[in-house]
Amino acid sequence: MKINLLDCFEDTVKHRMQETAVVHGSETITFQELQDQAQSLANMILDQTDGCYHSPVAVFLPKEIAAVIADLGVMYSCNPFMNLDVKTPADRIANILALVRPCAIITNSKYAEKLGEVSIPVIRMDERNDFMTHRDWQLAERRTKLIDTDPFCLINTSGSTGTPKGVVLNHRSFFDFMDWAFETFSFDGTEVMGSLSPVVFDIFDFELCMLMLKGARLVLLDASMAIFPARLLEALNQNQVNFIFWVPSIMVNIANMDLLEKIPVPSLRMIWFAGEVFPTKQFLYWYDRVEHATFVNLYGPIEITLDCTYHVIRERPEEEKPLPIGIPCRNTDILILNSEDQCCKPEEEGELCVRGTSLAMGYYNNPEKTHAAFVQNPLNSSYPELIYRTGDIVYMSEDGQIEFKGRKDSLVKHMGYRIELGEIEHVVINDLKLVKYCCAVYNYARKEIVLYYEKSEEISGTEFRKAFSKVFPAYMIPSVYIRMDLLPRNTNGKIDRLYLKNEINK
Repeated sequence: MKINLLDCFEDTVKHRMQETAVVHGSETITFQELQDQAQSLANMILDQTDGCYHSPVAVFLPKEIAAVIADLGVMYSCNPFMNLDVKTPADRIANILALVRPCAIITNSKYAEKLGEVSIPVIRMDERNDFMTHRDWQLAERRTKLIDTDPFCLINTSGSTGTPKGVVLNHRSFFDFMDWAFETFSFDGTEVMGSLSPVVFDIFDFELCMLMLKGARLVLLDASMAIFPARLLEALNQNQVNFIFWVPSIMVNIANMDLLEKIPVPSLRMIWFAGEVFPTKQFLYWYDRVEHATFVNLYGPIEITLDCTYHVIRERPEEEKPLPIGIPCRNTDILILNSEDQCCKPEEEGELCVRGTSLAMGYYNNPEKTHAAFVQNPLNSSYPELIYRTGDIVYMSEDGQIEFKGRKDSLVKHMGYRIELGEIEHVVINDLKLVKYCCAVYNYARKEIVLYYEKSEEISGTEFRKAFSKVFPAYMIPSVYIRMDLLPRNTNGKIDRLYLKNEINK
């Protein structure tokens, strides 16, 4: 019986001790070295936190081999890891730390300065003793008490009040998804993964599990490569990457630049994508030029461990039709509910809800938000059974495929990140105090955030962006700013968000 992911990692290390586990540029690390350094760091965590247990440990490092060591080190200490983006503004990091209250922050001397003064123990990896093993017996003893419903990691997602929500995922839900992935796609450990997603994405956690459970090689690709897609494709070829799991944005850019004609990628065998809609026209560019690869469209919010539906593209789709999000992953049930909480008929649109092992445990230190999103299954009044309401509107086609239509509320996926538009509005009005009234909407055709604001005189886009850059990561900063003397209101006197949304998406 599988109980925790570390046990599987140790089995992998026994069989692949001297094989390369992680590659970052010219740097590499073997499985044995990875295990040794992770255990050393776990000793350090126990020393500097008075042996914290089942308490989040934050990791504030750029995407490099040290970040992989850090995540594994936190696991060895029997605590869930919480990766933070080093590019996130200090105020937002402070909000996350205040809500989650991790027992420690792992970083290095360079990024410790960016954290400023914090009341949480700061563990600098560049000061650790690689031979610190005096607590190894304690690490082993602690792991005997670890069970599969214990937290594995926390992933922060956008929140409407200006503070992200920490989604808690456990070992069991990762086992559930990974077992499905291994059986469905016959992964065998020969995979070389081109890892482009930031460490704060659940895709990175999947890649980490591929390394731990199957011994797949993890090739870390710098985010800067997305700006120069040709370098990205060259890196795939140099490292003989045969599997990628990317957000479609970069793939769309590669298609628009016609780069696959100049730099083919013959080693690619498996191409997964998720996080946002992949326009069919640009998808077909990839489909026609990487004919030897299997393409899979996956769907799932962070509250569902990794993904809950998938569609293997076995035939060339029609350009004018969107790609379906497919069918449920094994051991996951999808409910499509109408406004009366009844099951929708085929072709009838409703909210996609999920039940099963894949559900997150909730939001860390946030019972109110947890109870609002994880609710009793309205189709079952006989015993407690939670479902997660995604807020996504879908329908079931006549051929049994789930088709995505859009968002029920103001939550959007942009550049692979999930963004609560209400958070942008909250910060503009309450924190930055730039205007009294505003409304953020999403232009799906142009893939950009648009901010409507009410003011007698215009505020320049430069002024907006300068203020936003102090509190938001780049992906949350609106691209377009539209001034109005008076924002449209509905009959209740509230800003007519639907009207503005329809205007920008005409």
